[in-house]
Parts: sequence; structure tokens; C-alpha cells
Amino acid sequence: MKNHAQNTIFIQNGTVKLAVTIHSAEKIETVILLHGGPGVPDDMVEVVDQLKKNYKVITFEQRGVGLSSCTKCSFTIKDYILDIDVITTKLAIKSFHLFGHSWGGLYAQIYAEERPEKIKSLFLCSPSSGTNKIWKKTEKEVLEFNKNITPKKEWLLMGWNSLLGVLGNNNAYRKLFLQVFKNYHKGFSESKIETKILKKIFSKPINKTRKEIIKYKNLSVINTPKYPITITYGSNDIYGESKTEVFKRFPTAVFKIIQNCGHIPWKNNKEAFIHSLNNHY
Repeated sequence: MKNHAQNTIFIQNGTVKLAVTIHSAEKIETVILLHGGPGVPDDMVEVVDQLKKNYKVITFEQRGVGLSSCTKCSFTIKDYILDIDVITTKLAIKSFHLFGHSWGGLYAQIYAEERPEKIKSLFLCSPSSGTNKIWKKTEKEVLEFNKNITPKKEWLLMGWNSLLGVLGNNNAYRKLFLQVFKNYHKGFSESKIETKILKKIFSKPINKTRKEIIKYKNLSVINTPKYPITITYGSNDIYGESKTEVFKRFPTAVFKIIQNCGHIPWKNNKEAFIHSLNNHY
């Protein structure tokens, strides 16, 4: 593989073709970034730009998202774990740093529990609080957050688009997440929401992954991790009481509440977020 600053390739895992982008390929140590959702892509450009100065950074669109085609495949948690295994095996990466945001932060927790020997460090950025019943609790918290911040007319449209999305309508989910993104930035910054991101959203990975998260076992408490862990949340994040489950799960982690910040810290309070990122890496 040539050492381009950025190089996008496709890696096959069974019937799934994963769109993987490699930044700063000449660097020795690797950070893998996991976007949120499930089923909602995010290039996390600001995070990539900061980390690629010193690390090889790998991002990928998760199965069924964007260019990661998944016409005849399942969305079990085992599948998600194997996706990272296949990527790292293909790229000859034995161990790496793992960064996850939102659902990606839960994905990172799950992977680290199953493959602790591969993890050099764990950065959980506004991570979802847990699987099974805890996931249901976080969904209620996110619902309440959006209800409180959304004008009545738009809130009713969110409910309608959510219902159509559950029934398999891709365009309805795209309209729903357009409003969600607006809500996440409200009161912080008027970030431009690119339509190309919305077009990468499909109902199948959202609906099927959610069911698998609810079915998955409860995650274990990690009292003595062999790698450093940092956990950050915004002071006005979308999660409520359920995030204490993450604190209990990783009692030795470094915890940081980023002030004047919501769910997307590299947009809401970039300077403070980069400070936490630099303290970890």
C-alpha cells in the first residue's frame, strides 16, 4: 500500500464490502475511529485532522452505511466485532488505539471487552451508556432531549419520519436525522449539514442493529484495564442518568465533562475537546 496522506480502499468481510479510509499511512501507531448511529455516518474531520499529525488514522463506514454495501448480511454484534477484526488483519495491525463516538463509543466498549489484547487505549466520546435494558433507557433520554429542544411542528414531523423509517423508508430517516443534527448544534454553532452525509443513511442498519443491541448481553465492569481510558461528555449532552453506567463500568478511567458543549464536542467546543484529546494521545 502506498503511503498517501489519505487512501480509501474496500475490504471484504463475507458479503459485506467495507469502505475504509486510511489517513497518514506512513505513521507507525494506529487509531481506529468508530462513528455513531447506528447507521449514521460521520467523517469526524476535526478529530481525524488532529490525530493524523502523529498517528495512522483509520475510519470506515459501518456495514450498510454509505459505500459499505451490505445487501445480504446480518447486523449482529458479532458481525460488528468481526468487521474490525477483518480490517485490522487485512492491514496487518496487531494492536491499536480505539476512539468511539455515541453509538461508536458503545461499539468501542463492546469490542474492547471482547478483544482486550488488541487495545492500546480507549477514548469514549459521549458514548452510549450500554446494551440491553440500558440501551432502552438511553433511547428514552435521547427522545426526551429532542422533544424538549424541538418546536412542536418539527417534533410531530420527527415522530412521523421515525415511524416511516422503522417501516423501511430511507428518505424518512434522512429527514429525521436532519432535524436531529440541527438539535445537536442548537445553542452552540450553526454547522452546515452536508446532504452527502444524509444520503448515506439507510433504514436497514439502523433498524436491525438496534434490535441486536437490545438483545446483547450486559457489559462487564472493567476494574483493572491494561490500557488507558478517557471518557468525555458534553455538559449539555443528549444522555442523562444512564451515563453513570459508563462511569461504573470503567472506575479507573479519566472522566471529563466538557463545559458549554453538547453531543458533538469537536463542533460545539472544539478547543476544550482537542485539549482532552491531546491529554489522552
